[in-house]
Amino acid sequence: MLLHIIARGKIGRSPEAELVDRYTKRLTMPHKITEMPDRGGKLPPAGPGTVTVMLDEKGKQLGSMDFARRIEGWRDAGSRECRFLIGAADGFDDADRANADLLIAFGAMTWPHMMARAMLAEQLWRACSILANHPYHREG
Repeated sequence: MLLHIIARGKIGRSPEAELVDRYTKRLTMPHKITEMPDRGGKLPPAGPGTVTVMLDEKGKQLGSMDFARRIEGWRDAGSRECRFLIGAADGFDDADRANADLLIAFGAMTWPHMMARAMLAEQLWRACSILANHPYHREG
């Protein structure tokens, strides 16, 4: 299953970009990052078997194990792509939220969208590690 991060804004050369690169290089599942302009532009078309996860302040706060198990479930059910949408500063509207399969949040605090991208990359790496049965020190 392809892990596809679709994010608004250009990350450029920044500390956040270095973190994203560090963690995506460690991913054991196929992955891709698509950058969109801050405003406008159409999302890449979603093919059959695509799951859409939206990072949103109104989303569920999942632990790393639960996040990994969700990815595992989609993968094992035959999903071909799991796309993770990160909005610009204004986030998403209700119509966008309604089209997502899952809304997640990294806590109740507001995070810059470039930092959210780095945090997502780290959580995807952690999920891949958990699914590969690497010991997880927070389990139990």
